[in-house]
Amino acid sequence: MDRSETSAIEPNEPLVEFSAVGLRYGQNPEVLSDLTFTLPAGSFHYITGATGAGKTSLLQLIYMGIRPSRGVIRLFGQDITRFSRKNLPLIRRRIGIVFQDFRLVDHLSVFDNAALPLRLDGRPRAELRSHVRELLSWVGLGDVMDSFPPALSGGEQQRLAIARAVINRPALLIADEPTG
Repeated sequence: MDRSETSAIEPNEPLVEFSAVGLRYGQNPEVLSDLTFTLPAGSFHYITGATGAGKTSLLQLIYMGIRPSRGVIRLFGQDITRFSRKNLPLIRRRIGIVFQDFRLVDHLSVFDNAALPLRLDGRPRAELRSHVRELLSWVGLGDVMDSFPPALSGGEQQRLAIARAVINRPALLIADEPTG
């Protein structure tokens, strides 16, 4: 599969489509059952529920962190339940994720954490320098771009995680506990 196979989406095609999706961990009962829904491009959705209701599991299914036990999940018009592990990064690059625990890389500077998705996409440092600097200034981290995540406050770490999630202008943005 090449990049062109994961980049084209029909104009009216939903970004996310679940059809009879179920999820179980091991041999336990399903924690999510018969999920069927679509999320069109340009829409905004939020998920609420009690602790343990399956919100994070649902988000993990959407960003392909876990696979469903049954059913079909389509992202950008592609059936991702049939994707091999080696092809997942190609479609994941179109998704920005702000994790509940931020998942910043402590040994990388603020600049390099924000630039990571662009680097993984193969863009040279010279090409991304001004874009990363502009975005870090926009989220209020322009003065600390040479610092490292452990030196940042919790709010600064969250803003860095947001900057990293949106740096490559993803088609789909997912935030797990964004107000946490």
